Amino acid sequence: MRILLVNKFFYRKGGAETYFFALAEGLKALGHEVSFFSMHHPDNLPCEQSEYFVSQREYVGKTSALEKVKAASSLVYSFEAKRKFEMLLEDFKPDVIHMNNVHRQITLSILDAPYLKAHRVPVVYTAHDYILICPSYTMVNGLGTVCDACLDGHFKHVIEKTCVKDSKSKSALAFLEASFYRYHHSYSKINKIIAPSGFMKRKLEQGGYDDGRVVMLQNFLTESQMDMARLVTNNHKFEDVTFEDVNRKPYFLFFGRLSREKGILTLVRAFLSVKDRLGDAWQLRIVGEGPERISIEQLVAEHHAENRVHLLGYKTGEDLQRQVGNARFSVLCSEWRENMPYSGLESLAAQTPIIGARIGGIPELVVDGETGFQYEAGNQQELAEMLVRAAAVDRQRYETMQGACSNYVDGRCKQDDYVQRLVELYESLIDVPQMDPVSTISSK
Repeated sequence: MRILLVNKFFYRKGGAETYFFALAEGLKALGHEVSFFSMHHPDNLPCEQSEYFVSQREYVGKTSALEKVKAASSLVYSFEAKRKFEMLLEDFKPDVIHMNNVHRQITLSILDAPYLKAHRVPVVYTAHDYILICPSYTMVNGLGTVCDACLDGHFKHVIEKTCVKDSKSKSALAFLEASFYRYHHSYSKINKIIAPSGFMKRKLEQGGYDDGRVVMLQNFLTESQMDMARLVTNNHKFEDVTFEDVNRKPYFLFFGRLSREKGILTLVRAFLSVKDRLGDAWQLRIVGEGPERISIEQLVAEHHAENRVHLLGYKTGEDLQRQVGNARFSVLCSEWRENMPYSGLESLAAQTPIIGARIGGIPELVVDGETGFQYEAGNQQELAEMLVRAAAVDRQRYETMQGACSNYVDGRCKQDDYVQRLVELYESLIDVPQMDPVSTISSK
């Protein structure tokens, strides 16, 4: 089978790219031919199809009024992307298109390529965020709270609530983009939508995609990711808990972007509020960078807790994974509706249980009392008590929880199983004659 994978970034930027490259690896391992369509960028990995990639576009930073007008139009519809995509289609002749993150830098203009209609090529789309039902991607409004307003199909809420970067103009552009795609029937040209979590599937269906197109396929880990997890797994976390070496003390671990929606400030405040109850041995380690770093440093200084809370900066690869494997618990404290975070999968694969917020797809990873503990998202007091509860887990129960983490990953997150199910989905679409696209999104 010839599969064309599409994603706007062709370097390892985030979770969507982790999935994108892992999917290509899995498909190639089964003997399928894979080609790529993306955007030029200095950090891109080498690619044979790079001549077809669209020009680099950035929508941040200061620009002139004329540049803003040009950017606004290309944000919604890119004639360059449509033209270059058509050239690649003519060259590669795919059996199926699989899109990932394409909005703004590539746009859904590629679905108007004449080749797709002429050859009835089915299109699959993996939803890595909520852009299909929320113009701001995150289902978080301008006040920083989770929001279902646009599920009624009226995207004007994004302007009313100033949902995009606290800017009326940027919110208006997001409204324009969402409205254009709806009235242009762009999403109706997608044959199947993959939701990586059951929560996202339900939200997409509530938002109008209740026509049977949405299927749930949970994110997976590659064999190399599983091998790394086995390498860093620490089965001796209860030894030397009072050892003076800081690297041997038990700790909770947060790893990710240090931003407000990730709940990092709530976590730091919760830890500081119970640090005396936890005992001197326990630490909070924070891996990552982001806009809240200064606020975290100020909180730590106010509580004179520099020896208890450690900001380790950005880490990747084995350095990061060893932090995960040696942690007693990792913490997913997001205050927005995380989909199916890879940080959670990587933690479970390393047999490190999770303290997770009850929001988005996180509860699907954290089976309360088995693979970790749940608490109400954004509830600092409940999170603090959960840290105390987790710290009190004895060796026998902890080893049982480690086994549950391992069983979860083995049963749900294997690359081969995922790719095989995906290929079956591809085949089911190829075998069925494709109808001309019509609007199948219900209005509310």
